[in-house]
Amino acid sequence: MDSEARSAASSQPRYRVLDLFSGAGGAALGYYRVGFDVIGVDIEPQPAYPFHFFQTDALDYLEGLIETGWAHDSLPVHAIHASPPCQHFTDYRRKGYGVGDGYPNLIAPLRELLEQTGLPYVIENVEKARPELRDPVMLCGSMFGLDVRRHRLFETNWPLPQPPCDHALQRAKGKRFPGATNRNGRYTVEVGVWRIPLATQHAAMGIDWMTREELSEAIPPAYSSYVGRDLFSHLAYEGVAA
Repeated sequence: MDSEARSAASSQPRYRVLDLFSGAGGAALGYYRVGFDVIGVDIEPQPAYPFHFFQTDALDYLEGLIETGWAHDSLPVHAIHASPPCQHFTDYRRKGYGVGDGYPNLIAPLRELLEQTGLPYVIENVEKARPELRDPVMLCGSMFGLDVRRHRLFETNWPLPQPPCDHALQRAKGKRFPGATNRNGRYTVEVGVWRIPLATQHAAMGIDWMTREELSEAIPPAYSSYVGRDLFSHLAYEGVAA
């Protein structure tokens, strides 16, 4: 745990976020850094997940909590973040490579369950999922001084401000990273590839514990910290007790 996270833990009341489809915990760390406790849920084992974790189907878990009035979970939850699988929307599937074949679009059934909870929620996904999302905010690494673009969309059921990208700042630093060929340098780091050292990818994402595969599916913690700060203010404004 880093010093920023420890400081947040000691200085603020602890609201709790349920992190559905959690992966290895990129979003979780961002929420933790701004004052949330986090519970992760994913159908795959996540041995590196840094917080309390349940290995189970995320939609089944949420449906069970709703049906029992949250009675079988002793930990209160104040908000929900969900990052359903993005493979349904990937370019690879559209190009006919078959990578996305068999991956369902879970956004609509997920939203239906989230709305039943009555809690503030976040649905995160890739840019190609925009038609499925309601008035999403787009976040980019350039907004946070990171060496990645990694545009991701965030649907929330409270008003989340849309910050501006700063691609010009990234371009001003020059092409510092290898592209797919020796003639094609990049202004930003491509995540999940072998030609760029893992340590460089870690630094660009603000994540230092994930494998390449885990990193390729993660969002930078800076994104969820941005969302989390606004969520924290929303909960406090609504008078929700931590």
